[in-house]
Amino acid sequence: MVEKINALNVADRSAKDLHGVAASRFSGKYLTFKLADEEYGIGILKVREIIGLLEITMVPRMPAFVRGVINLRGKVIPVIDLRLKFGMPLTDDTKLTCIIVVDLKRGDVSTLVGILVDTVSEVVNIAETDIDKTPNFGAKVNTSFIMGVAKIKGGVKILLDIDQVLGIEEFHAVVASK
Repeated sequence: MVEKINALNVADRSAKDLHGVAASRFSGKYLTFKLADEEYGIGILKVREIIGLLEITMVPRMPAFVRGVINLRGKVIPVIDLRLKFGMPLTDDTKLTCIIVVDLKRGDVSTLVGILVDTVSEVVNIAETDIDKTPNFGAKVNTSFIMGVAKIKGGVKILLDIDQVLGIEEFHAVVASK
């Protein structure tokens, strides 16, 4: 009986350690924002700045979720509408709509990209104990861009791996639009 209890304790501790190792990579400060009624978070170290909505110039033949480009202090930056990228209905921009400028990286290529969101919420510190791994939605659903789900303030926030939101071809199309 003692051997069974010890085996269960070892198995339980191993599961906690595995969860801790996976989650500790993701614990830290996140900028949270809203799209529709859902809350999302991206690692604060990926954020370069938050700006109000600027005039966006459309670029022909880009994917529908690429709203166009902006001129930010002399730099041309592509803007992605996350609502469209995530398959949500398009809505009119409001005075709360803003652009989060993030540093995207794929391999050895790095570029600044604006992501259009409904509103920015806050910066929160999320502990590893508050992060669950991404639920399994089935083999046909690609969730590689979701790092985990944070349980904070009585709700959940989907933590995004912003580098993985765009597929590799999409990333290169966005980089080429600059």
